[in-house]
Amino acid sequence: MAGRSRGAVESEIKETLGLVPHFFARIPDDLLDHEWEIFRKLELGETLIPNKYKELIGLAVHSETKCRYCTLFHMEAAKMFGASDEEIQEALHYAKSSIGWSAYLNGIREDYDGFVQELDQIKDYLAAKG
Repeated sequence: MAGRSRGAVESEIKETLGLVPHFFARIPDDLLDHEWEIFRKLELGETLIPNKYKELIGLAVHSETKCRYCTLFHMEAAKMFGASDEEIQEALHYAKSSIGWSAYLNGIREDYDGFVQELDQIKDYLAAKG
C-alpha cells in the first residue's frame, strides 16, 4: 500500500465522520488513502468554492444523473453547510431550467458557431450597458 496504512486512514475517517461508511470500507487498500484525501478535501474542506455552494452544485448535478445516493448526500450536506430550503429549491429549479435549454438547443441542433457569435455580441452589449 503506497501511503498510510488502512488502519490509519480508517481512524481518520472515523474521527472525521463518526464512523467508516461501508462504501469507504470496500475501497481497496492501495486506493483508500488517495480516495479519502480527495473526498476530505473536495467534499468536506474549504476550497475556492464555499461548501454550501459546492453542495448546491452537487445537488443540481445529481438531480440530473438520478443518483439517489449522491442526491441524498448533497441535499443533507447542503443543509449542514447552511443552505436554506429556498436556496435548495432555487438550485433544483435552476438545474431543471438549464437541462431543459440543453435538451432544446441540442434537439434543434442549433449552430454552435452562430451561438458563440451571438453570445459574444450579448456579452459586449451587456458590458457596454454597464
